[in-house]
Amino acid sequence: MAGKSALICGSMAWDTIMVFKDRFSNHILPDKIHRLNVSFLVPGLRREFGGCAGNIAYNLKLLGDTGYPMATVGRDFGPYREWMAQTGVPAEHIKVFESEHTAQAFITTDLDDNQITAFHPGAMQQAHANKVSDAKDVAIGIVAPDGRDGMIQHAQQFAAANIPFIFDPGQGLPLFGGDDIKRFVEQATWVAVNDYEWELVQQKSGWTVRDIVQRVKALIVTRGAQGSVIYTPEGEIQVPCAKARAVVDPTGCGDAYRAGLLHGLLHGLDWQATGRIASLLGAIKIESLGTQNHRFTQAEFQARLKQSFGPG
Repeated sequence: MAGKSALICGSMAWDTIMVFKDRFSNHILPDKIHRLNVSFLVPGLRREFGGCAGNIAYNLKLLGDTGYPMATVGRDFGPYREWMAQTGVPAEHIKVFESEHTAQAFITTDLDDNQITAFHPGAMQQAHANKVSDAKDVAIGIVAPDGRDGMIQHAQQFAAANIPFIFDPGQGLPLFGGDDIKRFVEQATWVAVNDYEWELVQQKSGWTVRDIVQRVKALIVTRGAQGSVIYTPEGEIQVPCAKARAVVDPTGCGDAYRAGLLHGLLHGLDWQATGRIASLLGAIKIESLGTQNHRFTQAEFQARLKQSFGPG
């Protein structure tokens, strides 16, 4: 698949991150929670580029590959488009709805790392307006969290076009029932989830690891600091967690990991090498605030890969 591109179906979003220099528990009275009326002063605020499609494409570009985000955005997308141009991420398959806002997450974090999040889907709900067939010379795809109808249709379109793709339900899992999940797995070539999402998939579908790997080439389950496991019809591959120099912000680490998976699949690497690249990319991301503020050269990445996992 070398030399061809990946089509990344998923969300583009603004992440507004606020820091409350106290504990929510000091201001929420348990016996008054049925009449909640609170206000938090947040002197710290950041607005970051986000969304699964944008994050995955950004990380894939750092690895030297081209990923085309396919997403729907709103009238406020201009600065994000400029950022994509600066970083070399293509925007050909970004569709603008002037009547909508781009999807937005408003996240307030307290001193105990508790979070209160409000999410406005905005134009993301129009994701089904994009069609996989609009993209040419696509070697591989991914269906990441997006509008419900968009995820369903894009998976169907990848399967109909015989384009191998990763099913990455992520935060979109609550949108789907067991039959929906089974249908996604039947259509997909690979499935990628974190350990919590994997529990939900099992509960909703009733399927085990064996059931999944009878239908796909690999099931990838990430486990945070415990690394990841890649289940294939041939066996189980344990991938250790690459050591981060500092743990600053875990937001977007899963997207970075998935970019590593796409890179390995595009270049025909084995699962051990692919998993290690994905693991290191997640570790590099966690060292920076935000989802698209980390940088590295190819030489730096290779040096850290050898440092983390040894030669080979």
